Amino acid sequence: MARRALLSVSDKTNLVDFAKLLKDLDFEIVSTGGTKKALEAGGVDVTGVEEVTGFPEMLDGRVKTLHPKIHAGLLAKRDDPDHMKQLKDAGITPIDLVAVNLYPFRQTIEKPETTEAQAIEQIDIGGPSMLRAAAKNFADVLTIVDPNDYQPVIDALKAHSDDNAFRKHLAAKVFRHTAAYDAIISNYLTEEEFPDQLTLTYEKQQSLRYGENSHQKAAFYRDPIPSKLSVITKQLHGKKLSFNNIKDANAALNMVSEFDDPCVVAMKHMNPCGVGTADNISQAWDEAYESDPMSIFGGIIAVNREIDAQTAEKMHKIFLEIIIAPSFTDEAFEILAKKKNIRLLQADLSHRDQPDRFETISVSGGMLIQESDHQIDQISDFKVVTKAQPTEQQLKALQFGQHIVKFVKSNAVVVTTDTKTLGVGMGQPNRIDSAKIAIQKAMPKDGYEHAIMASDAFFPMDDCVEYAAQHDIKAIIQPGGSIRDKDSIAMADKYGIAMVTTGVRHFRH
Repeated sequence: MARRALLSVSDKTNLVDFAKLLKDLDFEIVSTGGTKKALEAGGVDVTGVEEVTGFPEMLDGRVKTLHPKIHAGLLAKRDDPDHMKQLKDAGITPIDLVAVNLYPFRQTIEKPETTEAQAIEQIDIGGPSMLRAAAKNFADVLTIVDPNDYQPVIDALKAHSDDNAFRKHLAAKVFRHTAAYDAIISNYLTEEEFPDQLTLTYEKQQSLRYGENSHQKAAFYRDPIPSKLSVITKQLHGKKLSFNNIKDANAALNMVSEFDDPCVVAMKHMNPCGVGTADNISQAWDEAYESDPMSIFGGIIAVNREIDAQTAEKMHKIFLEIIIAPSFTDEAFEILAKKKNIRLLQADLSHRDQPDRFETISVSGGMLIQESDHQIDQISDFKVVTKAQPTEQQLKALQFGQHIVKFVKSNAVVVTTDTKTLGVGMGQPNRIDSAKIAIQKAMPKDGYEHAIMASDAFFPMDDCVEYAAQHDIKAIIQPGGSIRDKDSIAMADKYGIAMVTTGVRHFRH
């Protein structure tokens, strides 16, 4: 007895070839609308869904498969005599295979000119209903939502290997697909900032070499509607990325995107070890490298300009894990690609002013979600709280330090000039230790006499200010807001340090 297959797809990739192979396996093909026309144009004999239901399409195609003769044919349990008797009495033929993919809602809303009304018209109703019905009854109905599964299904049918495990695999894929589809729609329509229920969906981008450690498996998933600033547009060269590579690359990319001038960021373990700006990217590399030549070894590098041959020659001299750039000249790529393992990533920075609004962090039993810290502290917002006034060069350095310190793990203290980091102190359980690390790393470097100190949070004690003063720091920037602010201000006045406050804390845990 011929089996029945229902095909109704938006993505018509390999559709006709698949239908012809089903016909060779003695399947009757039932189809709808555009899918039916495509099959007929390809020479496939097709039964229209209206011939099955005895009812024409309605409401401009909004209603065509929502009918008992379709859904009973999908949901009937073949090993249940009562189910099969009911089908026979109603003159309903069972449906043994369903291939459906949904209206292109995501692709529609990605277009900036799309109106809400146009988006709503791309919300599929019949497709998810058929898929869910067929997937629920996977023991009797093969479900296909991905054209890449056409050939595996044909192979399984030919080999009679379409067993329960194979069918269950396809059914699970259906429910993941429809869940993701609904999540994208609900997020598009949701206007609440933090709704009572939040459903997120991600698409697998690639398997990773390993997780945080080599014994941990990992994969990289990305938002199906990617942000304007994506951690990876394309990997151009090198070995497969690891979990930690992605995290470091993301941190470096987010940091470098904040700078308008040519900038180089060197990242290690989610903390910057060198940041430099200059008139061109080669000079910016020099500034970043000189910040900490030891720590930059094995680092992740992000730049906000095309990498040229001159810069590539400098980078090639040391071991680097990753280099991320908007582009590479042909000569620069050839120089860097001589090392087979270095990862060269291309990232689109053209929309860097539109980064992700929210960030999520996984925790045991759930996740945290918060607005991303995209606060840019402007010089015009700085409040001078000391007798000493900062010079124009110090103000530029203080703003530069603010760009850096908010990307450093708390407690965070950085020492910088107006063009490069000199010392970075991070992740200490008290602020004075971070200050000591930053200042001690900065001390041997040229330009130290022009250095400023930036802190991600207020000083609970005046010890950081005193330590800075004892090591010739002449200007400090910090949020302020401590009940002991007056002590730190008094200490700054004692040593003639210019101190400004921003009123904005930049903790990064």
